[in-house]
Amino acid sequence: MVSRHQLMKVSAAIPALSALSCRGLHCPQQPARIFGRGVHTARIGAAREPSVRFIRRAWAAAALGAATTVALASSPASSSSPPPPLSHEADAVPPSYETDAAPPETRREGPLKELYPPLEPYNSGCLRVPKVHSIYWEESGNPQGKPVVFLHGGPGSGCSAGSRQFFDPAKYRIVCIDQRGAGRSTPRGCLEDNTTWHLVADIERVRELLGIDKWQVFGGSWGSTLALSYAESHPERVQELVLRGVFMLRPQELKWFYQEGANFIFPDAWEAYKEAIPPEERSDYLLAYRKRLTSPNDAVRLAAAKAWSKWEMSFARIENHFFIHQGWFPHPDYLLSNVDRVRHIPAVIVQGRYDVVCPMITSWELHRAWPEAEYIVSMKARSLTGHSAVPPPIISELVTATDRFADGGGKERQ
Repeated sequence: MVSRHQLMKVSAAIPALSALSCRGLHCPQQPARIFGRGVHTARIGAAREPSVRFIRRAWAAAALGAATTVALASSPASSSSPPPPLSHEADAVPPSYETDAAPPETRREGPLKELYPPLEPYNSGCLRVPKVHSIYWEESGNPQGKPVVFLHGGPGSGCSAGSRQFFDPAKYRIVCIDQRGAGRSTPRGCLEDNTTWHLVADIERVRELLGIDKWQVFGGSWGSTLALSYAESHPERVQELVLRGVFMLRPQELKWFYQEGANFIFPDAWEAYKEAIPPEERSDYLLAYRKRLTSPNDAVRLAAAKAWSKWEMSFARIENHFFIHQGWFPHPDYLLSNVDRVRHIPAVIVQGRYDVVCPMITSWELHRAWPEAEYIVSMKARSLTGHSAVPPPIISELVTATDRFADGGGKERQ
């Protein structure tokens, strides 16, 4: 039985699929190559238009999903429960389709790599930082292994047990940090002295505390924002970068997801987010939610947090705090304009083709500014890979990257 959410994900692919036939919508400078059956990633190189046969088949698959979704929308079962928040995406199972033959170097042979087995930390602690915050950190894996720091998303979500599983525990010394106000760091949800640059300073404090000279930096979504911020501030401390679902916190990215854009694809999920704000304040949802999430009234704060989290599962108060201040970056293109500071660092960028939360245009523009980084667009024929880190094709690419770097596959460019 195909779930309503799976059908919703298929119908959500229609805008992305239509963009494939239009040069310049997702990839303004040149279109990316797309490959289908038996190939779950496309490595961006010399580009060409998708074939007519591909477009026809893809449109047919999307139309089938959309028609089925419409047919089920009127049933009591489908209308009784809202879709889950967009940051937790389920895999859809669309029909297979064919494409032009891919060059040999684009094909990933063999089975997909999986997460490493669960493991427990061997060391942990809380680092007191100036004023009010205490930062939770932990180490797992091999104490003598290659150091890596995992930077969680959100902002405000915290690390989980699964954060450790992207790395071979026999080869890596895995460091996880809960950012200010998140996870096991205290005080929970505190906004005081909580900015991107405070978090960058905390990463350095933990590195120094643990006696690490250089480490690999791994982050997805907001974690990729923080990873780039840290690496551009301290490039001498970064050995490699692994980034997923790139987010650079630019106004157009925030507008897409929190003002107008993604709501055209998920109007049902958008409804509660919209209805929590009076019509006269809807010209700036971030500001309207800021007013409520920082209200002295507990009931007002809770109602706003619930409405925000129905649209995107997150720690609403911290996330809105960072977004309303646009990361405290000096200008909107700060991370992109400073990429030259890290272009010598070996890096892998993994992007889900159907990522609605952090659309591909952001990672594409980073790739264009940083051609030395390996850029992987994940799209398996039977899995619409989106923003989540857990679809098997995304996991496989991330684990492949960390395995290669563990075995010495990353060397700095001079």
